[in-house]
Amino acid sequence: MAGMTKRSCPCGLPQAYDACCGRYHSGTAAPTAEALMRSRYCAFVRQDEGYLLRTWHPRTRPARVEFDPGMRWAGLEILDTSDGSAFHSVGTVTFRASFRGGSLHERSRFERVAGAWVYVDGEFLDG
Repeated sequence: MAGMTKRSCPCGLPQAYDACCGRYHSGTAAPTAEALMRSRYCAFVRQDEGYLLRTWHPRTRPARVEFDPGMRWAGLEILDTSDGSAFHSVGTVTFRASFRGGSLHERSRFERVAGAWVYVDGEFLDG
């Protein structure tokens, strides 16, 4: 995937993957709930089940992540964030993830576990 390092990250930020979400996928902890949200979206794009499971709250983590082989993610838009910075223990990120044929609109909840941000759950929103 050497070509991926030259383009902007799938999460929508202008940095190359390695300098953006790639560093979180390689083990650096995401500093904010939004950074974790972006890196998890990128992990869905790349079908990185290991990262998704590692960054899922143990209380709500599934045994596996099922990927739809026909899913083609097309972009991420962060609509709102609440808390989730280095100074918080919880946070929410509202986003719209577009895919070929539609979009997913969700408000995701994040918490810190042993100092690291993890995804807890999400509420699907209309529109």
